[in-house]
Amino acid sequence: MTTVSLRSTEGKWVMVTTILASAMAFIDGTALNVVLPALQRSLKASGADVFWVLNAYLLMLAALILIGGTLGDRLGRKKVFMTGIFIFIAGSAACGVAGNALWLIIFRMIQGIGGALMIPGSLSLISSAINENERGKAIGTWSAVTTLVTMGGPVLGGALADAGLWRYIFFINVPIGMAALVFLSLKVTERRDEDQQKGLDFPGAILIAAGLALLTFGFLRMPSVGFGDVTVYGSIITGILLLIAFVLVERKSNSPMLPLQLFANPTFTGANLLTFFLYAGLGAGMLFQSLNMVQAQGYSQLDSGLTFLPFTVLMISIARWAGSLADKHGPRLFLIMGPCLAGAGLLLLSFVKQTAGPSEYWTTFFPGIVVLGLGMSFTVAPLTATVMGAVSDHLSGTASGINNAVTRISGVFANAIFGSLAVLFFAAAVQKDLPQMQLNNEQQQAIVARTADLGNAAPPAQLNRTQQAEVVKIYHAGFIDAYGIIMRISAALGFLGGIMAVLFIKNPRKAS
Repeated sequence: MTTVSLRSTEGKWVMVTTILASAMAFIDGTALNVVLPALQRSLKASGADVFWVLNAYLLMLAALILIGGTLGDRLGRKKVFMTGIFIFIAGSAACGVAGNALWLIIFRMIQGIGGALMIPGSLSLISSAINENERGKAIGTWSAVTTLVTMGGPVLGGALADAGLWRYIFFINVPIGMAALVFLSLKVTERRDEDQQKGLDFPGAILIAAGLALLTFGFLRMPSVGFGDVTVYGSIITGILLLIAFVLVERKSNSPMLPLQLFANPTFTGANLLTFFLYAGLGAGMLFQSLNMVQAQGYSQLDSGLTFLPFTVLMISIARWAGSLADKHGPRLFLIMGPCLAGAGLLLLSFVKQTAGPSEYWTTFFPGIVVLGLGMSFTVAPLTATVMGAVSDHLSGTASGINNAVTRISGVFANAIFGSLAVLFFAAAVQKDLPQMQLNNEQQQAIVARTADLGNAAPPAQLNRTQQAEVVKIYHAGFIDAYGIIMRISAALGFLGGIMAVLFIKNPRKAS
């Protein structure tokens, strides 16, 4: 399969189209975190509804992303990539007109189907199109530019939410996606591996999709009903059994969707373990950071978005350079140092208590965000290049699908498990402070019940104004306590990612 130079005309168009499509998907995640309070008020959604708006997309993405990567390898990377973009923008337009939380959740699932075909296609297209000696630089460029656009999402989301226009977070995907489709059809050559077996592994596809969907659903439902509910433990157990069956089927398949020999490579296995732990911590940390700023610290949604600009600047400045250095010197040092720095940034953020709002940003949140940004800037490009470089080119779509699946699944587990933990920590903190108020058992139970809405919790209407004001203070203090614990757990996951690099990742040997 022929490749092209990063500086060539087609090389540049490959980068433009993959960046446009990836940014479209990633901007949804970051911007949506910021507009959640506005969305929740507008649709009169519960705290559980809000988590499902986030996670319905991740549910479909996690279930289907391996299939998306493999289809690209088998049927043509450009064709599958373009199909995913089309489905994604159709789902985005539908999300923009959703009249209630239920319809928004359904349309987010359609977005997830499109994302499962689109997201692994971007890195697979880069890996199959760009010369091997420029691949790390190309991925670093992709990382830096998509991060620039992605981290612009909170700013855009905050501005639109403050103006009452949160729906445009979804509508903005339509012109971006249409531009990517036009450029792909006119400027980029289809890349298909002629030596790939054409047969599709339908039993494997059904088992992996059903197994991941049930496993993800069980974890997502856990925060609202607890592990003891049959829909939770039944889904998780069934999902695990289906994934075991998937592994057994893949071992005997002539055209496996997931070649299990990939995991015999310790670098590939270690990079995916690192990805799981780091992105679980990052996803939970950034979600609760946004909620804390808007719902407890008095930041506007625009202010909250602007606070992540240092992160963006660092990614633009460092990511491409880090990718080039990893090409020259090997990724091991970057993949040890980066996740540990990210963990240190999350740890710093965990110690921030109640502040006076944006006026104290520079002495409170700013140091932690800078350290977090440094850590991710040194990690993203070397990590992605390591995953893609650990496999042969004809499996690039599968490798990208696996790594993206790991990223999304880690986000689902983090949101579900940390969402449950946050409610428990929040309720415990509120219960600890309630005895100082002269309230009866019914009033106390009503106050604690509202903790399911996390930072959006409002005092019960039956309380008088003085009591309501006191409950608001207790809610704020309790939410910040819960936020601190969640951020420290997130930091530990970042450090655990660094340990995975120490144990598994080695620098490739240079040819003599």
